Amino acid sequence: MAAVGFATLLLCAGCVRDDPEAALRKTVTDMQAALEQRDAAAMQQHLADDFIGNDGLDRDGARRMTAAYLLRHRDIGINAGPLQVDMADTHAVVRFTAMLRGGSGRLLPDAARVYEVETGWRLDDGDWKLASASWKPAL
Repeated sequence: MAAVGFATLLLCAGCVRDDPEAALRKTVTDMQAALEQRDAAAMQQHLADDFIGNDGLDRDGARRMTAAYLLRHRDIGINAGPLQVDMADTHAVVRFTAMLRGGSGRLLPDAARVYEVETGWRLDDGDWKLASASWKPAL
């Protein structure tokens, strides 16, 4: 009887432990949702302090670029293709294709572009932070 109780305890302990890849995937989804909800502050909380993007874009530049896009478009939509996740202990690379849509609230978007995206992530005090991102128009 004690063996069954101990086995159950071990199984439950295994269930409680967080899966780093699942946590990272949730962070990517949360970041996408923040952008679609026009919440630049919620999006920015996922950026590392030393974030770097295309052409030397830093964390503050990413915030300004996001704010400008939000001002330009009333409706924002992001469709990300399947995430390709390469995990290491405290680092990960996530690659995906994303369609970014912006519009004024009409049926069809005013702008839509598809990008190939590669992001670098770092585990920082238990939270995944976006450390780097590069994107280019998809062919």
